[in-house]
Amino acid sequence: MSTITFKVEFGGGLELLFGNERAHSISLPSLVPSDNSIALPSSLSTPKSRTLTKSDDAPASYQETPDGLNPSQGEGKTKQLDIQYLTFHLRARVLRERPELFMDGDNLRPGVLVLINDTDWELEGEERYQIHDGDEIVFISTLHGG
Repeated sequence: MSTITFKVEFGGGLELLFGNERAHSISLPSLVPSDNSIALPSSLSTPKSRTLTKSDDAPASYQETPDGLNPSQGEGKTKQLDIQYLTFHLRARVLRERPELFMDGDNLRPGVLVLINDTDWELEGEERYQIHDGDEIVFISTLHGG
């Protein structure tokens, strides 16, 4: 199964929810479950399917193969990797705390601006945008406490 490698960045305070890591290099399968299901690890330790590397000069880097995903299971079971799946993946595997500040149910929280290759995601199809190798996806919180 082929993988797609792309960059994800967080700003406006969202990076605090992701372990104070502003930039992440992420590799995910090109085909993902159509229901956006993320196979959660059986323990709280780092799942065997996730590889994390980090140096002071480079962004955090993730490679993942969702457990139990078989793209040959038939039509309707998988889809191309898209922003919607990415948000579920980020919430389940990368987010460190307070998921309610990133997502509200199955949707991004109002006030989170998403840029895809420096373009507002509303011009790119929002959560239906299919991610490509080398894409840069930026999540910025426009909400400020007070």
